Amino acid sequence: MDRFEDLSAFVAVAELKSFAAASRRLGVSASAATRAVAALETRLGVRLLQRTTRSVTPTDAGERYLARARSVLADLAEADEMARAERDEPSGRLSATAPAMFGRLHVGPLMCSFLERYPKASGELMLSDRMVNLVEDGIDLAVRIGTLADSSFVVRKLGSTRRVAVAAPAYLAAHGTPQTPADLAQHRLVRFSALGGVNEWRFAEDGREKRLAIAPRYTTNSADAALWHAERGGGLTVVLAYQAAEAVRAGRLRIVLADFEPAALPIQIVYPASPYVPSKVRAFIDMARETVDWNFVDF
Repeated sequence: MDRFEDLSAFVAVAELKSFAAASRRLGVSASAATRAVAALETRLGVRLLQRTTRSVTPTDAGERYLARARSVLADLAEADEMARAERDEPSGRLSATAPAMFGRLHVGPLMCSFLERYPKASGELMLSDRMVNLVEDGIDLAVRIGTLADSSFVVRKLGSTRRVAVAAPAYLAAHGTPQTPADLAQHRLVRFSALGGVNEWRFAEDGREKRLAIAPRYTTNSADAALWHAERGGGLTVVLAYQAAEAVRAGRLRIVLADFEPAALPIQIVYPASPYVPSKVRAFIDMARETVDWNFVDF
């Protein structure tokens, strides 16, 4: 028997004042109940029960220990009940992190829907373009874009996005539309630095990715700022498709060099690998699979 089973045996014997009656309550043999109590007394180094041929009663030490043992077993039962309840309905705080713009546009609304569906849950959403350490920062899950190197996480893919080069129609009318990446040397460029690389953009040609050195006129770590500048004729910028989707659909920006785009990037939810996945995490991922469309390759 484990320690909790030993405690259960002791409490049952002390309350019923009989090993036989305790064994019937616990569903074990009388000898198993006897061994459990003996093991507990040996481990503690103190006699908990006074045994005679006619009765079993707690010693003074046993009476004091009985009160604590009941409390421990009650706490365990409550914890078990809470765990079973969580399996049925998610509760507690769900913490998530996502890239700033994607989180604002897509993860924030999903979190709101999650909290509406599960009133016993609370939410915390951290938006940041830096790579947050889920374990060190105590975060349940992350939405991440791109290929992940860390295999210690469980990954659930929910969509994909492209890198797109865009410019305002008025800018292209005035300065011409680039036909190949090499033509960008003749254009004003707006660099969104969160895509990575130092003054370079990635394109693909003949199935192979190539890096093109650029000399940006304007650099920003904000996709919103890069798009705002491009919409006002500031030049061409490369961003992720979901970031430019609304402006492209509205006609404020136009995609160029589509034939030279590199491979699409996966959009995924990741969480630390564990034998036990909290129901709030499972529920959030299930809701994402049911309700969101995070495919930004064709739009």
